[in-house]
Amino acid sequence: MSFQFQLKNTSGGARLGLMVTKHGSVQTPAFMPVATQGAIKSLTQAQVEDLGAQILLSNTYHLMLRLGEQRVQALGGLHRMMAWDRPILTDSGGFQIASLVELCTVEDEGVTFRSHLDGSLHQLTPELAIEFQGKLGSDVAMTLDECVRYPAEPKVVRQAATRSLLWAKRSAAARKKKDLKDLAVFGIVQGGANEIIRSENAQALASLPFEGFGIGGLAVGEPKDVTLAMTELSIRELPQNRPRYLMGTGTPLDIIESVALGVDLFDCVLPTRNARNGMLFTSQGRLSIRNARFADDPEPLDPDCHCYTCRHFSRAYLRHLHMAKEMTAATLNTIHNLHYYLRLMEQIRLAIAENRFQALRDNLASALLETPGVAKNNS
Repeated sequence: MSFQFQLKNTSGGARLGLMVTKHGSVQTPAFMPVATQGAIKSLTQAQVEDLGAQILLSNTYHLMLRLGEQRVQALGGLHRMMAWDRPILTDSGGFQIASLVELCTVEDEGVTFRSHLDGSLHQLTPELAIEFQGKLGSDVAMTLDECVRYPAEPKVVRQAATRSLLWAKRSAAARKKKDLKDLAVFGIVQGGANEIIRSENAQALASLPFEGFGIGGLAVGEPKDVTLAMTELSIRELPQNRPRYLMGTGTPLDIIESVALGVDLFDCVLPTRNARNGMLFTSQGRLSIRNARFADDPEPLDPDCHCYTCRHFSRAYLRHLHMAKEMTAATLNTIHNLHYYLRLMEQIRLAIAENRFQALRDNLASALLETPGVAKNNS
């Protein structure tokens, strides 16, 4: 197994680590840009690499339906196909399937679903999810799990958590049976917002032979304070010497507060999706470039930012491109938003290394929440 995780330093609850995979190392805490279908929307892989992304996330469900794992394997695997030689984490596709309630049936054996593209019938089991991700050439694979929306009855939450744990055990056995020695696998904690169920699920999952753990079943409609409380509860039950990945959570303030609890990995479509919608992250908070007050503004998007977009273009020009629906608008906005996120992670890692994370946390929280005239960082 080429996968390793080393804890380098702590600052309060925040952790500085190094995650080693077959395609290179990742300094943690780290943010994974979401390349759902093998690409970051509006950017080339070279641009994403230049921005400093260490690892990408791709989606098994979409790749399975649109390309097929056999085709990706025949093309040399996901890394070669998309010309990305750094690590890739793939999720199992369980969340996407379960979100299409009217198109799927979830049973202990697995999930039977109809493609949202053409209505064709498919089945995904824990074993197939691991096999598919192995064929994609993933560095880190996620187990198949069942995620329920908030709020949900305790009976429903317990059933999903029990089934996810059963699937996790079958996933571990499938990895061993398929002899996927270089495929790191993360189990996923479930339990919704129920403290007892989540705690029991995390304890049981921690005893299984996984290289790391996803904290799942959150960012599905629950209040932010509940998300943080359930994240903290999950972390208490998980091993110190393995990475923790908070799945699908990602405003800058979410990231800062979750790092404080001991989370190591994040992913979210927010920086790329918001970029395409003209919502941009700055050192003073969020800014909508659609706003008419920017029509004649010669200033850079963020005077404190040194990304390509901010070094070359004015707010007025960026607004013009966005309002004119020019494709370049999505590119320039996405460059800026991803730069913001990746620099935020750099700041966090440096602060942990220098044991001053709490000071950084206080400063950033103040800037993100208290800037007048700028939208607050709510999802």
